[in-house]
Amino acid sequence: MGIDFLILMKQEWMVIAILLILLFIKVSSDDWQNENILKLVNILLLINLITGFFGYRDGILFNEMFKTNHLIVTEKNILSLGTFIVSLQSYAWLRNNKLVLEFYLLLLSTLLGMFYMISAGNLLMFYLGLELSSIPLAALANFDLEKRKSGEAAFKFIISSAFASGLLLFGISLVYGTTGTLTLSALSDHLDGSSLQIFAFILLISGFGFKISTVPFHLWTADVYEGSPVTVTSYFSVISKGSVLFVFVTVLYTAFKSYAITWNHILFILSVLTMVIGNLFAIRQNNIKRFLAFSSISQVGFILIGMSGQSQAGTASVVYFILIYTFSNLGAFGVISLVSAYTGRENLEDYKGFYKTNPRLSWVLAISLFSLAGIPPTAGFFGKFFLLMAGAGQGNYLLITIAALNMVVSLYYYLKIIKVIFMDSNENPIKRLLTPSSPKLALIICTTGIILTGFVGYIYEYIFSMSTIF
Repeated sequence: MGIDFLILMKQEWMVIAILLILLFIKVSSDDWQNENILKLVNILLLINLITGFFGYRDGILFNEMFKTNHLIVTEKNILSLGTFIVSLQSYAWLRNNKLVLEFYLLLLSTLLGMFYMISAGNLLMFYLGLELSSIPLAALANFDLEKRKSGEAAFKFIISSAFASGLLLFGISLVYGTTGTLTLSALSDHLDGSSLQIFAFILLISGFGFKISTVPFHLWTADVYEGSPVTVTSYFSVISKGSVLFVFVTVLYTAFKSYAITWNHILFILSVLTMVIGNLFAIRQNNIKRFLAFSSISQVGFILIGMSGQSQAGTASVVYFILIYTFSNLGAFGVISLVSAYTGRENLEDYKGFYKTNPRLSWVLAISLFSLAGIPPTAGFFGKFFLLMAGAGQGNYLLITIAALNMVVSLYYYLKIIKVIFMDSNENPIKRLLTPSSPKLALIICTTGIILTGFVGYIYEYIFSMSTIF
């Protein structure tokens, strides 16, 4: 039992170890300079990422409260990779910040909560992991203490998060009251389709909808993304959202598989609303963080199509797309974070003539946007292709048609930014930016991932082989 406890929870222990190291540095000495702390944290996060690929095996602990398998380990590795990239990108912003250690203590606390959430084999354990990951995020949203918008973002997030958590907890309590169990693997056998159980299921769907920003539960997203520091916004859009999507697939495919027909209709409606409204609002945005907020909302609509596949391909397509989305969105946010850290400019108009002064950063941003739009040969095309194929496997041809039309609409606003960067002129363009080595490495990782992930077929095949039907 002791060895199993250490091996099966290896990734959690690694994050806890990093937290303890940083906490020891915080309480023991004030002599550490920011650059040394950033280098140390990046090394520790790299070690955490590398060790995640070795020495793991399937198993359960604490009467299925905690479980792990090859797919869950892969999902955690994707989150670890994203966190490592976010940390590299934050160098330009954090090197002069007085609260570097506090930032990482909060960031890694959220990551630990996400790990427990993904490994939860019980709805109560999932809720505890969700709260551990959500509460520090509110503090991160307010990390620019001198900016009023940052405080507003934290307030809106904590209020929305509390409401969503309340819905989830109420739904979980009703599920337990009507079935007598919260274990995911046993829930399906205790569902009888009663009105109270359907109501509980709708509450759970609504709670998840808030966390992943599906329409009509998306209203907090743009304001929180705009008010938060760029680094925190990128973490919101990729790591936080990806972790909840991983759990959402598991809950639907495992606990509520007997309600597949019901939640398929719900996903159809949510997907259409999310894609359409996300695209329409993205067209109107002038702030680039708000633009990417509505872009990320639209991307969730496509992910819901893959979930509706109710198959091994459905699970694989969701995990594969989130991996691609990690590279694509963090690539875009990496450039935006540099511009914001050095100039404080975050509007689309500011990027006029950006190519003339920063050609390399312009191409990184362009490739990232091409991938988000699903333009071949970037990985985003393959990611959306597999999502649509998974949805088509259940005969959702109307949904596929609507998604295809929305992809055409999304081309307009993604290409509008490309036009601003490469074709428009500006009397006061963003000056030439010197990219430090850490953000440069992050951009190289993202660009390489965008280009290679779609062409290396083994990656999807590997994820597909682990994505057994629950």
